[in-house]
Amino acid sequence: ALYTHIGDYSKALDFSEKSHQIAERALPPNHLHLAISYNNIGEVYRNMADYLKALEFYEKSRQIREKSLPSNHPDLAQSYSDIGLAYNDMGDYSKALELYEKSHQILERALPPNHPGLATSYNNIGLVYNHMGDYSKALEFFEKSHQILEKALPSNHPSLATSYSNIGEVYRNIGDYSKALEFYEKSHQIREKSLHSNHPSLAQSYNNIGAVYHHMGDYLKALEFYEKSHQIREKSLHSNHPDLAISYNNIGE
Repeated sequence: ALYTHIGDYSKALDFSEKSHQIAERALPPNHLHLAISYNNIGEVYRNMADYLKALEFYEKSRQIREKSLPSNHPDLAQSYSDIGLAYNDMGDYSKALELYEKSHQILERALPPNHPGLATSYNNIGLVYNHMGDYSKALEFFEKSHQILEKALPSNHPSLATSYSNIGEVYRNIGDYSKALEFYEKSHQIREKSLHSNHPSLAQSYNNIGAVYHHMGDYLKALEFYEKSHQIREKSLHSNHPDLAISYNNIGE
């Protein structure tokens, strides 16, 4: 988890697999600890953009949880959500939405209304609507998520940075660039304080701000932020990661 947090995914995978090998030898095949272990490996693969591999491990985790837990358990909701994330990353938005809604129905029954888990669920549904181009629906779900997070988390928590960034993206997509910049900068301020200087999320933050300046026609400013983003990505991502391709493309444009 620590290596995942600092963006060193190859190290994270190495330790997750070592942990899993021990757990497989020591535990029965439907033990819930194995579900957690499969889930952790899936998360690392998703961060590495190997979505098919991520899906394989998320499904293994879900199968154990479906056999071992009651149908309204939050961990089962987490499994549906993780699989939804993989489908979202692969561009299968209808499948992602179906899984996110399954997850959300469980969480609404299992959690109090201001629980951060519900905020994550609203956020995930908002992401799908954003990708599908339904921006009013995306904004509705992102704002529901943000209202919970503001009450539940300290003001410099990375999840709030993600929330500001997502709202900023919707405003960028509808062409309200000043509003987009406002939210992207709020996100960036939190990430600068809370994340390692070479963390991929900080690169994404620079990239988002660069994209707004690009759309506004301020190309020198856009280039400055795209290059900051690219420098981090070159240090923190493997050489064939899709985000590096996006980075080269943005600078080229």
